[in-house]
Amino acid sequence: MTSPESSSASAAKSPLRVALCITELDPGGAEKALFEIVTRLDRSLWRPKVFCLGPETELSRKLVAAGVETICLGATRVTHVGVLFRLIRELRSFQPEVLQTFLFHANVLGRIAGKLAGVPRIYSGLRVAEKQKRWHMGLDRWTQWCVQMNVCVSEGVRQHAIQSGLSPDKLCVIPNGIDVARYADATPADLTMFGVPRGASTLVSVGRLTHQKGHDLLLRAVAPLLLDDPQLHLLIVGDGEEHQALSQLARDLLIESQVHLPGWRAEVPEILAACQLFVLSSRWEGMPNVLLEALASSLPCVATDVEGVRELLGPGDSGRIVTSGDVNALRIAVKSALCQDSGDSSRKSQHIDINEHTWIRVTESYSRIWRAER
Repeated sequence: MTSPESSSASAAKSPLRVALCITELDPGGAEKALFEIVTRLDRSLWRPKVFCLGPETELSRKLVAAGVETICLGATRVTHVGVLFRLIRELRSFQPEVLQTFLFHANVLGRIAGKLAGVPRIYSGLRVAEKQKRWHMGLDRWTQWCVQMNVCVSEGVRQHAIQSGLSPDKLCVIPNGIDVARYADATPADLTMFGVPRGASTLVSVGRLTHQKGHDLLLRAVAPLLLDDPQLHLLIVGDGEEHQALSQLARDLLIESQVHLPGWRAEVPEILAACQLFVLSSRWEGMPNVLLEALASSLPCVATDVEGVRELLGPGDSGRIVTSGDVNALRIAVKSALCQDSGDSSRKSQHIDINEHTWIRVTESYSRIWRAER
């Protein structure tokens, strides 16, 4: 017969159930972060289960293949109220000790569902300093009573959250991670598949084609440089609602033949390895994953002064950091970077130790936070 003491010891050693809730599992920074974190969790400590508000995707299938329980609730629009009640039922069935949410809609619905399902500890992820849909921060403030802690992806996001009315006591910072070797050891891609001539000097930007990412500003900034140098090309990797508008802007600026929009591509490390300069033109950010990726690729970088950038490039790298929205300053910085020897402008411009941003370290940081109140 098992003694009460041995039963208690066995229960204490059993993995804690942790639910991870995200809005969708399409390609993106938050989705990648969830995948990297949950697949690296120590299964002797944690029993994870992923809840996606949206439909099944390739990434959800990869999670299942990696041995992670995953449920996609199938919502195709944010007004799908039924997804909240299904999430409540699923959480009650799983009975997690910890709920970690990612992205705005999952943050709000996850907090409410978690409370109604009786989840003891709820943590939310703040991954961007939202400056367009300010009502997002209003809902964040309204649902803060549900949350033990908000995990900000950068100090810039933490400061934005404080300015928006969130309590500093409920804010901590865990930066993004990266598979360093995947980028440092990448074989350069053949860019001719995207229409870039062999031997051309190539600027590259990677990110969703949305207003936030400022690709329209980038096109206006580099247009005179492209017109002056037929061997200079711009490759913008990503997809989104502004694809057609950016194509039209390139035509209007008479640089269509030197601007390439191949859409979303999986081989970003190989693309970065083949280019001469990375440019981040965002209007706002959280901590730009792609800037980490460019640094890991030893690629010279120019970036707008948005959240997370100075934490990566450093406050002293003023020549490569320009005011967001300043097209002329962005043009000057790009021109200056192209004129410098790439051997002097890659690793030497890097402020952070890229090895401090591994996914193993990020996962350990989340695990420590989740265990703090056990």
